[in-house]
Amino acid sequence: MKHLLTTSDLEIEEINKILGDAQYFLNGGTWTPENKVFVANLFFENSTRTKCSFEVAERRLGLDIIPFEVSTSSVSKGESLYDTVKTLEAIGVHAVVIRHSKDRYFDELTGKGGVSILNAGDGCGHHPTQSLLDLLTIKQEFGSFEGLKVSIIGDISHSRVARSNADALVRLGAKVVFSGPKEWFDEEMLENGVYEDIDTAIETSDVVMLLRIQHERHHSKANRTSEEYHLTYGLTEEREKKMKPNSIIMHPAPVNRGVEIADSLVECERSRIFKQMQNGVFIRMAVLKRSIEQIEGGANYVNINQKWPVAY
Repeated sequence: MKHLLTTSDLEIEEINKILGDAQYFLNGGTWTPENKVFVANLFFENSTRTKCSFEVAERRLGLDIIPFEVSTSSVSKGESLYDTVKTLEAIGVHAVVIRHSKDRYFDELTGKGGVSILNAGDGCGHHPTQSLLDLLTIKQEFGSFEGLKVSIIGDISHSRVARSNADALVRLGAKVVFSGPKEWFDEEMLENGVYEDIDTAIETSDVVMLLRIQHERHHSKANRTSEEYHLTYGLTEEREKKMKPNSIIMHPAPVNRGVEIADSLVECERSRIFKQMQNGVFIRMAVLKRSIEQIEGGANYVNINQKWPVAY
């Protein structure tokens, strides 16, 4: 795996290997590349969790991080993304982690150079490492995806997390349902799930995955107040009481407390929100490892799944 662009690019075997590698790192395992590896993080959109956890993952693996800030780079002078990446490759960078507002920005980059492209989010399109850390969290909880019901609730049409998760979960054997405002739901999502009313989805799911309203991607202001949205589509305390006994709450964050989820539920016993964030570091370590192994031609490949089984 040289590039990581979308979850649909990953075969099930590769997904399981990444999850196994991540669990190995979480359990204290170590791995370092044979040679010095330079990586740059190019974030054209704001980020806390993804950017910081990639940096922590890179440092844990002993990689050399090239500081890059969009606002102080030649991007502000009109340099294209393609020329920016080619420049970094020319000066010796091996891998770039990119978040960009443009859907499928990576189409203009792959196949045109030797640098590895790791997608940290493209517009409303894909967010593969978020999906992988969500999969790890679910697998830690239930041991398997087969037969699980996962509800994804909120601003579906503008969510790259919804697309990435739905694709991977269905292929792993889970049933996916969507809920939320119908005007924020794309019919194309029905390829990987069905639409249900909010109460049915919450009461019958093993995993309730909430999404924030992506105000920055709406062309017009949402016509609901926060209070109205919470009562109609949010996970309220009353709805939480009707969840299945062993079901869990997830959210890719940032969380808008009191909007998509009641403030009291963000850190409740069911919540795995901060566990997801912790798992993000180890998933990104696993993704970087597998990409670097391809960069190094497989010479430093270590099948750490032989030491730490995929099934936990």
